[in-house]
Amino acid sequence: MRLVYGFGQAALAAGLLFGCLSGCGGAFAASAEKGKTAYIQHGCWQCHGIEAQGGVTGPKLAPDPIPIETFTAFVRTTNRAMPPYSEAILSNDDLADIHAYLQTIPKPADYKNIPLLNQ
Repeated sequence: MRLVYGFGQAALAAGLLFGCLSGCGGAFAASAEKGKTAYIQHGCWQCHGIEAQGGVTGPKLAPDPIPIETFTAFVRTTNRAMPPYSEAILSNDDLADIHAYLQTIPKPADYKNIPLLNQ
């Protein structure tokens, strides 16, 4: 009897996990390609630069962006120079895609490997 009960719990846990992985969306389905499009479409590049390198009005976002939870919380609740973006304007899926795009931006070359800078 105990074995059947244990199997039922395991089946329930597996079902919940599978359901979440297949239906929770967001971070599991993030697309860097869609993220680059959203980054341009929503005007992020205007302050943060085309490659998220930072600019006069916006800080550097890549490479190595902040964790997605912190990123999302900041975008939603900022009271600084950047206006907050509600989910009606920028969906959680768009934010996850933008974050995925930021993660794909490579680090710049080390200046020591640029011959002209070492003369």
